[in-house]
Amino acid sequence: MTPTITAFERSPDRGRGQARDMRVRWALEEVGQAYDVRPVSFSAMKQPAHRALQPFGQIPTYEEGDLALFDSGAIVFHIAERNAGLLPDDANARARAITWMFAAVSTLEPPIVDRETAILLERDEAWHKQRLPMVEDRIRSRLSELSDRLGDADWLDGAFSAGDLLMVMVLRRLNRSALLDEYPNLSAYVARGQARPAFKRAFEAQLAVFTTASNDG
Repeated sequence: MTPTITAFERSPDRGRGQARDMRVRWALEEVGQAYDVRPVSFSAMKQPAHRALQPFGQIPTYEEGDLALFDSGAIVFHIAERNAGLLPDDANARARAITWMFAAVSTLEPPIVDRETAILLERDEAWHKQRLPMVEDRIRSRLSELSDRLGDADWLDGAFSAGDLLMVMVLRRLNRSALLDEYPNLSAYVARGQARPAFKRAFEAQLAVFTTASNDG
């Protein structure tokens, strides 16, 4: 059965692949699973029909038969568990890959999202100029620790895994800042992820949604 995911009808990131449906698209492309996309408007995201799938009124969601999931990390985990290619066969290596999945979304991503909030929503506050450097220092602390752990390896733990997929997607949120440039091995790590054919296919697919919406508008 072909799964259906939801994505923004009009992408707020203007097609840069930062919306979280990109993570799900990439995972599906990595395992060779065809999928359908149902674009959702901002107003529809807050309606009961969508909240029945995603109680917080966000995207993406994932529907496959009677199964409905929300939260991009959980969806990627489901895809990785049900298909070969994103989790190792060895039990211990598999557990480590899953650990990196959780680390990406619960340890690395929060301070990065906090920075985005500070820039987009708090820039007019009197304390903004004092707070932003503190937020960025917290990000640097995490990036430094990750950089030390990665070293000169291509991926976090042996072969590419769902842990790398989520970590690359989280780090890409820093693409418009200079923070990632301070850690050359992390910049190269993200570039390797973006060079994967599955990433390119997923990126082109999500970009097409934005391009179509722009042309229709």
